[in-house]
Amino acid sequence: MNTRTDNSPAAAADWRFCTAPLMDWSDRHCRQFWRGLTRHARLYTEMVTTGALIHGDRERLLAFDPALEQPVALQLGGSDPADLARCARFAEDAGYDEVNLNCGCPSDRVQNGAFGACLMARPALVADCVRAMRDACGLPVTVKHRIGIDHM
Repeated sequence: MNTRTDNSPAAAADWRFCTAPLMDWSDRHCRQFWRGLTRHARLYTEMVTTGALIHGDRERLLAFDPALEQPVALQLGGSDPADLARCARFAEDAGYDEVNLNCGCPSDRVQNGAFGACLMARPALVADCVRAMRDACGLPVTVKHRIGIDHM
């Protein structure tokens, strides 16, 4: 079991091998399989929207097995700084090691919700979101993004 307790941004950068947060793939079962392959990886959840965490079954959405999955990061989808801050606190309270903002999902459905890859075109908003998340919790806050937007 990983006993790392340094959750500073520099410590987050120490993770050289990370799994991708993949919708319909990186659920608890897949993360446990990946953890069986190596103890030296940061695992990511599927993207969980802020709306789902705030209004849905938060306990189910945040559930993970610390003995089998840590270190594990919760990936959030959203674009409202206040909602993201609230959900970052949920992640910290649930025992996650990191919280990640999705600025990379190219899905039309996600982008119609004003988050995912379309956030790459709004760097000031992303900065506000990250600042709010960092102010709300003591976890490292990271951002998933793409090399370019759309066909660029």
